[in-house]
Amino acid sequence: MKCLWTFGLGIVLASQVVLAATSLKHDEFSGVTLYYKVVTPKDYDPAKEYPTVIAFPGGAQTMPMVDGMLARNLALQAQKRGYIVVVCSATAAGLFYEGGAVVFPAFLDKLLADYKIRGRKFHIAGISNGGLSSFHIAASYPRYFYSVTGFPGYLLDATDARVAALQGICVNMHVGELDQGWLDTMQKQSMMFRAKGMKVRFTIERGQGHVMTTLEGAGAARLFDQFDEAARGCGK
Repeated sequence: MKCLWTFGLGIVLASQVVLAATSLKHDEFSGVTLYYKVVTPKDYDPAKEYPTVIAFPGGAQTMPMVDGMLARNLALQAQKRGYIVVVCSATAAGLFYEGGAVVFPAFLDKLLADYKIRGRKFHIAGISNGGLSSFHIAASYPRYFYSVTGFPGYLLDATDARVAALQGICVNMHVGELDQGWLDTMQKQSMMFRAKGMKVRFTIERGQGHVMTTLEGAGAARLFDQFDEAARGCGK
């Protein structure tokens, strides 16, 4: 289920959030230019290791969507907990579960070369199209990840081999109670994952639609609690 809806709420000025350091960067992989923003913690020390989240916004995954996701869901908690956050904008090759996936895994290797990533593994997370992107990349290159989080999001091409690739990765799936199509699909997939012995957290956000305000602002602490937990091996 593709969602190409542009989030009106996503166009939020990142200046509303106090950031220690935000850098707009671009690099070329396989002939495709990728633009992304990196937020580093206060008093960032390049000699130190930091937990790191790679994230994808929803809609068309444009730079305004990147800014909105940082402002609403990621920047404050990242600063509070000492995380590096990397949020990617879609390339000319398409969304990240389509042609844009060509920038991986080379992009992951570049981040590992540029930053000291704790455990040399990432958390990957996304909203809507970004959630689909997160599951797509995690299933394609599982050795790079502690966890995958869709809010909402799920694995589109859920073949036996791609589901098996997620074994050992902590899976977090959040969906709005009123987001009926996504809820049904995600609930069924979470049950299938669990039947295969995978570590899955599935949460229905009460009173929420496709855009879940319960995971914004202070509510985003739940996402980072799950990232912290995944680095320790997932809770039950």
